[in-house]
Amino acid sequence: ATAFSPTITSFVQPEPVPSPRDFVLWSFFNSMFCNPFCLGFAALVFSIKARDRKIAQDPAAADSYGRTAKHLNIAAFCLGIVGTITCIMLLVMYYNSLQVGN
Repeated sequence: ATAFSPTITSFVQPEPVPSPRDFVLWSFFNSMFCNPFCLGFAALVFSIKARDRKIAQDPAAADSYGRTAKHLNIAAFCLGIVGTITCIMLLVMYYNSLQVGN
């Protein structure tokens, strides 16, 4: 006579791994409107590479390309804002110098 005990099965659910970000929309915006030194275009290229790596199930490479795209987007946006503010200030100063001359 053999005694069978009940079998206990435990299942540990793995932690969900967050999907790496690719920043495609931000890169597209920067390539259209804030593109000093073609940084916005470079960010768009890295964003597309990150999306391709994400689809190919390579999260390490997708994360690396995504971080590069993020840094390029930050640089492009900051330089674009500084350039825009500088142009506005120069136009206002030029307009004021024309008004004083009359």
